[in-house]
Amino acid sequence: MIKKIALIVTILLASFGSAQENTPSPYSFYGIGSAKFKGTNDIVNMGGISVYSDSTHINVLNPATYSNQMLTTFQVGATSSFYKLNAGTQLEKAKKTTFDYLVMGFPVSKKLGVSVGLLPQSAVGYRFKKDNIAVDNTVSRYLGSGGVNKVFFGSGYKINSKFSVGLDFQYLFGSINTESQKFGVNLQTGSREVNESSLSGIAFNAGFTYNTKLNNKLNFMSSLVYSPESKLNSNNTRKVALITTSNGNVIPASSDTEVVVADTKLNIPSKLALGAGVGNRKWFVGGDLTFSGTGSQINRFDNYSNVSYENATKISIGGFIIPKFDSYNNYLARITYRGGFRFENTGLVVNNTAIKDKAMTLGFGLPISGSFSSLNLGIEYGQRGTVMNGLVREDYFSVSLGLIFSDKWFKRTLYN
Repeated sequence: MIKKIALIVTILLASFGSAQENTPSPYSFYGIGSAKFKGTNDIVNMGGISVYSDSTHINVLNPATYSNQMLTTFQVGATSSFYKLNAGTQLEKAKKTTFDYLVMGFPVSKKLGVSVGLLPQSAVGYRFKKDNIAVDNTVSRYLGSGGVNKVFFGSGYKINSKFSVGLDFQYLFGSINTESQKFGVNLQTGSREVNESSLSGIAFNAGFTYNTKLNNKLNFMSSLVYSPESKLNSNNTRKVALITTSNGNVIPASSDTEVVVADTKLNIPSKLALGAGVGNRKWFVGGDLTFSGTGSQINRFDNYSNVSYENATKISIGGFIIPKFDSYNNYLARITYRGGFRFENTGLVVNNTAIKDKAMTLGFGLPISGSFSSLNLGIEYGQRGTVMNGLVREDYFSVSLGLIFSDKWFKRTLYN
C-alpha cells in the first residue's frame, strides 16, 4: 500500500511542479539564476546541514551517507513561498508553489547503497521595470523564466564502521528564456529582444563521513563534501522585433528577426562543505561551513558593469529532538521536532553590495503508524538582499511538505 501511495504522490507532484515558475527573485536575472536546492525537506528544516544521516532518510547533500541505507526509500517534496519585494519606494508581493525534488535510495549490500533522483539546480523568474529617462529618455522592461535541473546517480560505500565515501554523477539540463522591452517616452512603438538558451553539462560530487561513539550515549558525526568546478554548454539564440502596446498588452509591430549570437560556456563553481555534530537517536545538533568559488562566474550574453562575483560562504546550524521515539501511546512524543538557522553570502555583488541571504527554519516529522515512513512539514522565514544602493530586499515565508516512504524491498518471500 505504501508503495502505491508513493507512486501516485510522485506522479502528481512531478506533473504539478513541471509547469511552475520557481522564483520571483530579481536576483535571478544574473548568471543561470538563483541557486534553488538546499536539501530535502527534513534537511532544510535543520538549517540545511549536510552532516546528519541515518538509515531511513536520504541525505542527497553528501553521497557518502548512501552507505547507511537499510531500507528502500522514496522522498518527494513541494513548497509554497510568499514574497515581499521591497525596493525602498515600491513594494510588491508574489507567491510560488513548486515541486522541489524526487529521490530514491536503496541498499545493495550491508556496505553499499545507491541513490537516484531529480533536483533543481537554479531558477529564473523575474519581472521588473527600469526607468532610463534621465539617460536616454526610455523605459525598459525585463522578463525571465526557466532554470537548470539535474538528474543524479550516486553510491556510497562503508569502508568500516566509522568511515564512508561516496560519489554522485550529475547530468544538468534546462533552458532560460529572457526578454527585454524598450520604449521611448511618449512613443507608441518600441523594441523587443528575446534570448533563449538551452543548457547542458555534467558535474560530480564527492563525499566523506567519519562517525564514532564518544561514549555509550553520545555519537560524533563529521562530513566533507567537495564538488569541482563544472561547465555548462549554453546554445543561444536571439530574436529582435518592433512592438507596440494596447491596454497594457504587447503587440508585435514587425516580424521577428534572428540575430547571430555566440554559444557560451558557463561555470558551476566549485564547492567545499565541512560539517560536524553530536547526538544520538533521540537528539542531534550540528553545523556546516560551506565555501563556493563563485569568483569565475559570467553571464550568458553580457557582463554588466554594476555586477561582479566573489567567493561565497554559508554557515548552517541545526538539529532535531524526538522526545520518545519508541512510545506506543503518545503520538506527540514520537514526532521529530527540527529547527535551524543559516546565513549565506551568495557571492553575487550588485552595485558594489554583496547579496546576502539568512533564514530561520522549523519542522515536524510526523511518523506514519505501522511503517518507517513519515510526513514532514516545515516553515522557513528569511531575507535576501537589501534596499540600500538601489537594490531590492526580499522577505520570504515558505511552507514545505515532504513525504518519505520507506520499506524493505527485494526480500525473499517464504510463504505464498
